[in-house]
Amino acid sequence: MVTKMRDEYHSYNAGDIVYVFYRNPHTQDVTNIQEAAVVNNPENPNELALFLYETYYPLTSEMAVYSSEEEAEHAYQQFFAND
Repeated sequence: MVTKMRDEYHSYNAGDIVYVFYRNPHTQDVTNIQEAAVVNNPENPNELALFLYETYYPLTSEMAVYSSEEEAEHAYQQFFAND
């Protein structure tokens, strides 16, 4: 069972708390920083997943995942400050 994933910037382990951008599914122009948990993917034991709002999302290197709320806030300001 995989309990660790590494991308070019971070290493993630099951049990880590991370921060992601989350778009409100009812109001697509609203984006927030949301805390998520890194967990073992229940559908594929060889992968890690993000657990967010009672849903599992496969954790891939294509996702924007931040290890601290401050890091996420800085990136959020860069991406969304002019919106």
